Amino acid sequence: MKEANAKVESEVARRKRVVRNFPAAPFEEPLGFAREIFDFGSGSPVRRLSLFDHIGRTPESGGSRQLITNSNKYGLTKGGYQSEMIELTDDGARAVDPEIPPRDQARARIKLAVEDIEIFAKLHERFVGKALPAKAALVDAAKEFGASDDAAQEAIDTFILNLRFVGLLVSLSGAERIVSKEHALDQLPSSGLVERPSARPNQASASVVTAEHAKFESTCFYITPIGSPDSEERKHSDLFLGSFVEPALENFGLTVVRADGIDKPGVITKQVIEYIVRSRLVIVDLSFHNPNVFYELAIRHMMKLPIVQIIRKRDSIPFDINQMRTIIIDNTDIYSLLPKQASYQSEISSQVRRALENADNVETPISTYFPSLKVSF
Repeated sequence: MKEANAKVESEVARRKRVVRNFPAAPFEEPLGFAREIFDFGSGSPVRRLSLFDHIGRTPESGGSRQLITNSNKYGLTKGGYQSEMIELTDDGARAVDPEIPPRDQARARIKLAVEDIEIFAKLHERFVGKALPAKAALVDAAKEFGASDDAAQEAIDTFILNLRFVGLLVSLSGAERIVSKEHALDQLPSSGLVERPSARPNQASASVVTAEHAKFESTCFYITPIGSPDSEERKHSDLFLGSFVEPALENFGLTVVRADGIDKPGVITKQVIEYIVRSRLVIVDLSFHNPNVFYELAIRHMMKLPIVQIIRKRDSIPFDINQMRTIIIDNTDIYSLLPKQASYQSEISSQVRRALENADNVETPISTYFPSLKVSF
């Protein structure tokens, strides 16, 4: 009985509503939604149901509702998730219209993503002109500016991603630095079209987790090309695990397990599948286009459980899964990788947070095209 009550209390705590004084998503995603509205209606108001049919999403899903809510909070659109019509604001139209001069478009995006969000504007004002501070310092500042204890970490992750997306976080003198709006605008041509953006090293974990004692509710299974000990794939996997994945999960209470960390006699395939279908979260690295990785990702898609996708920049995202947001990490050289390490960690943290909060409404190609399909384990 006590165990049952403890489980219920744990579930309630996990689903506790987080109060935010900022939008619940980085700016790039609702900006993409605003662009769809502009393209579909040529800048005019559009019918909500027709729009979602056009972009291939279920209009009443939790993810779709959140998308509309976030685009409203960023000032990109008007019209709620129950409205018949959705329209772009004046600033929203300027942020996505390809005919707008680059500096004017960038100015609109900076306004919406940072300046109009009070906590982000205050954070930018405090740290502009400086190297990106340690995350703990940023979190303390977020709390000072009104973020709750539960939401401060998320606020900083979103703030960092927004800065980078709109050009206020750049690599200078070997470090990521927060720059002024004027500096960002000066880097852009005064005319012409804006190119549409695409969406400290730690030692890799050597911990071993047995399947019998695995607490799947506190497990993140890391699907990745592993390869032999001295292979490029193994070095890549160790680097991404230790430098990005594990640090990004520190505040979520999740233990990362990779296939080579499962220590149990028997058929390894069965154990891997058990982790894929039972772990609370799966992070999948699509780098190298490894067939085993895609096979395991397909299983997770069938389960309709939380997933975060990452990939190295040199690899393309296959068409079948490019509708799911994928974090692109540029590891072309160490000089571009190290200065952006904190940003990549924040991007993974942000996607993990949103995946876990929407665990009951996971959108995959399976849920989109076969919403009534049920798979249980």
